[in-house]
Amino acid sequence: MILEERRYTLIPGGIAQYIAQYEALGRAPQERHLGPMVGCFQSEVGRLNQLVFLWRYENFADRETRRAALMADEQFADFRKNVRGLLIEQENCILRSVAFATDKR
Repeated sequence: MILEERRYTLIPGGIAQYIAQYEALGRAPQERHLGPMVGCFQSEVGRLNQLVFLWRYENFADRETRRAALMADEQFADFRKNVRGLLIEQENCILRSVAFATDKR
């Protein structure tokens, strides 16, 4: 299993707008293609104006297949177009579990 951490730095005050667009246009296609998210978190201390999404995949091939389907989704393309002006920076991190800490859920 791997987790993907997707971290978005937004313009000051942009989180509420991003969340509204995500709920209206982004969440349904993401969960349709990627499955349920592990979580979505907002920064409170340190670097502010950040949203962090966590997604679970079986392996890199599973991630590649599901993300390709998401990128081909027209509703998700509309969401991306609507939030593009809110984004300052985007970071991705792939996390691999170690043998003793693998979550069996």
